[in-house]
Amino acid sequence: MKKIIVIGSGFSSLSVASYLAQAGYQVEIFEKNSTPGGRARQLKRDGFTFDIGPSWYWMPDVFESYFADFGKKVSDYYRLEKLDPGYEVYFAPGESIKIGDSLEKIYAAFEKEEPGSAAPLKRFIQKAADNYDIAIKDLVYRPGISPMELVTPQTIKKVGYFLSTIKREVIKEFSNPRLAQILQFPVLFLGAKPSDTPAFYNFMNFADFGLGTWHPDKGMYSVVEGMVKLAKELGVHFALNQNVEEITVKNGKAVGIVANGEAYAADLVISGADYHHSETLLAPQYRAYSERYWDKKTFAPSSLLFFVGLDKKIKNVSHHTLFFDVDFDTHAANIYDRPAWPKEPLFYANFPSITDASMAPEGKEAMFLLIPIAPGLEDSEAMRTHYFDLVMTRLEQLTDQSVKDAVIFQESFCVNDFVSEYNSYKGNAYGMANTLLQTAFLRPKLKSKKVDDLYFTGQLTVPGPGVPPALISGRLVANLVCPPTTK
Repeated sequence: MKKIIVIGSGFSSLSVASYLAQAGYQVEIFEKNSTPGGRARQLKRDGFTFDIGPSWYWMPDVFESYFADFGKKVSDYYRLEKLDPGYEVYFAPGESIKIGDSLEKIYAAFEKEEPGSAAPLKRFIQKAADNYDIAIKDLVYRPGISPMELVTPQTIKKVGYFLSTIKREVIKEFSNPRLAQILQFPVLFLGAKPSDTPAFYNFMNFADFGLGTWHPDKGMYSVVEGMVKLAKELGVHFALNQNVEEITVKNGKAVGIVANGEAYAADLVISGADYHHSETLLAPQYRAYSERYWDKKTFAPSSLLFFVGLDKKIKNVSHHTLFFDVDFDTHAANIYDRPAWPKEPLFYANFPSITDASMAPEGKEAMFLLIPIAPGLEDSEAMRTHYFDLVMTRLEQLTDQSVKDAVIFQESFCVNDFVSEYNSYKGNAYGMANTLLQTAFLRPKLKSKKVDDLYFTGQLTVPGPGVPPALISGRLVANLVCPPTTK
């Protein structure tokens, strides 16, 4: 039986490990940290529970498809609840728009904000649904080897959507700036500005409005626990607290790793760790991409995160609440065009205990705050303190309540932590952005171009950032290692 070593235990690593274990390989995962999950870790403190990493559960069909590949159902591992509203967006004090759990509710919300907007929204969502069907049933399951993967009878009809951008298509139909911002918001999950993202990716609007926003019972870490349980049922072994220091190559072939100073042999190595970091584990002659290559790429944002325990329940917010009361384009420029700490940042707040009583002690609230920032910024305690006070003041003003006096504790996580905890390139949080020139075959390859039996999976390769794409990335690598026709 061939032995495979997988570096890292994030979603893509858990995915590829399970597929290959199912195919009959002996698979062992080596994880740097003390718990599996990669960036999808959990913080527990004083009865509060926080998801440190991903907090949005979108595209439930991808999760269903993943578990179905093993003859299982999502409900075998965790329970889901559809959120209503899926999320709420604040634009000014006391002025917000709630995105409900059905298209009918969303059409009504748009119509209330701007009479006559429901009709163009229906057309827009129909196009998004068509693109979603093409993307999920076909394109995202292609391994990014050839540009011809993008050429199908369906995509030929959509060529204009690859040449236009999300922003251009949105503002063509919606003049109301609030509605336009809501429609451009989902593309942030792809790690790029709406003005740089091909319009074809408006399929994310269908993922948002059409499929809805969900909450796994006890948080996103329940998904990790479910995938770990499945992996173990399939025979995958886990080695935790194992810092991989080298990918060993002999005669141009990956033959194992060195972790915590000890050598481990393997017939094949797959890294689900940060792609740039993974290549630094190789001798220079075996690296496919130079430092100059990585430096020129557009990366998804990093984040300044706060995990806050509040000693009371708060009002006028939803489980997921976005604060878009400042200029979107100015903040985006501080991330992508002129990297700098934003003077007036947009931010996101997550209150999971509104939905899930297990996330906070009775009568208290768990609050997670996120400010998207450029990767590679200088990260200091003074900067974190400044921004915590800034967003807390805005939160109070916009939702008309006192919050600062309810803080029991707060912990933060930022650029330095993304680097030290996850070996993340420049401390990015989401991987490499899905811009036109960083899509599909133009992304770093799943299979090493210089070393045999070495593969990569995760957010910096195909198909791109996000939890559902990570599951798909693992499946793509498994299919390269063991093509489906030979299973």
